[in-house]
Amino acid sequence: MAEANAYQPRLKALYLDAIRAKMNDKFAYANPMMMPRLEKVVINMGVGDAVNDRKAVDAAVQDLTRIAGQKPVVTKAKKSIAGFKLREGMAVGAKVTLRKDRMYEFIDRLITIALPRVRDFRGLNAKSFDGRGNYAMGLKEHIVFPEIDYDKVETIRGMDIIICTSARNDDEARELLREFNFPFRK
Repeated sequence: MAEANAYQPRLKALYLDAIRAKMNDKFAYANPMMMPRLEKVVINMGVGDAVNDRKAVDAAVQDLTRIAGQKPVVTKAKKSIAGFKLREGMAVGAKVTLRKDRMYEFIDRLITIALPRVRDFRGLNAKSFDGRGNYAMGLKEHIVFPEIDYDKVETIRGMDIIICTSARNDDEARELLREFNFPFRK
């Protein structure tokens, strides 16, 4: 019988070995399935130039593919808005959902490489939770990721990153992300 792939992302191993035990000590879960875990990461890149330039969405899709490691979905406008010269069904951005090993790899790169490269970075806002244990953050420049070649980028775009957890409340989710070494402001 063939041996299973032994590779495991660094953060996933950290979660399984250390973080679960620390979370159980702090919150005393009755059942191991109650323990919060990371479920998915959604990365969204809106492209305001898409109204005038169709190639802007293609460039955003290329950049997001490099950052996430998988092909994003092109998002389309739901309604027509005359003031923005926007028609229903027009491509306005791209998004990608990461789960399992790709999610852990992305979060590792985000914490250890991308966030330290952000100019004037003072830490993440610890209040950006939605009440159900999900954390949302924004980056003003997508070029902080090492996969993006700065010389080949035409336009610097921002991106939204949403980290979804199975935590029941914000306190559990905040503690989970702290254990993953998220650099929250003091």
